[in-house]
Amino acid sequence: MAFFLATGAGALPEGMSGFKIKVPDSATKVLSDEPKRVQALLQQYGQAISRSRTAGRRVSFRVDVDPEGEMVVTPVEDAAMAVPVLPEEDSTADAGLEQALAAARARGRSKAAEILGQADMLSADDFARLLGTTRVTVNTKRQNGQVLGLDGAKRGYRFPDWQLDSDGKPFAVLPILHESLGGAWAVYRFLVQPHGELDGLTGREALERGRTKQAIAAAESVGRDFR
Repeated sequence: MAFFLATGAGALPEGMSGFKIKVPDSATKVLSDEPKRVQALLQQYGQAISRSRTAGRRVSFRVDVDPEGEMVVTPVEDAAMAVPVLPEEDSTADAGLEQALAAARARGRSKAAEILGQADMLSADDFARLLGTTRVTVNTKRQNGQVLGLDGAKRGYRFPDWQLDSDGKPFAVLPILHESLGGAWAVYRFLVQPHGELDGLTGREALERGRTKQAIAAAESVGRDFR
């Protein structure tokens, strides 16, 4: 199937009265039921062609479609697509920035190794024995966010022995924390750092004192701040 669009003056490049776009057969019914949306989309495409030829480079527009089929077409400014030309003196600044980033990454790896080397960090085998289960089960629970396992390049995964409740089971809220915070190291930081929302308690202390709902709310707040 193909669509041909004719538009008013100024919508298309000079000399063009319209253009044709091939559409997959699977989309035919959806598009034919929404002629006004199709026209708006194709008009935006024609305008993009005109802007691209005038600017001598690529331009773009974005189409957002919700589950109900509502469509929002947003032009992307040409300037956003341009590749900035940096003055020569910026090369020195770039080199300094890269060195700073490399140093920061090195410090991060060093700190992670220090944390993973602490006595309360157990291997998968030791943590499995603590739980009375198998290494395979522990790794499955880690992948599902049911236990906290921290990845170390040299040491492999390490599991804090303090992530257990008074019954000797991993905190039941761990999957929620993983979902809210987005990663194991983020969960670790939340559990060991104090939070104003928890009256200065760490996430771990709040859980140990039964303040689970408050801990979840604090984690959701932290997670929103980093999105």
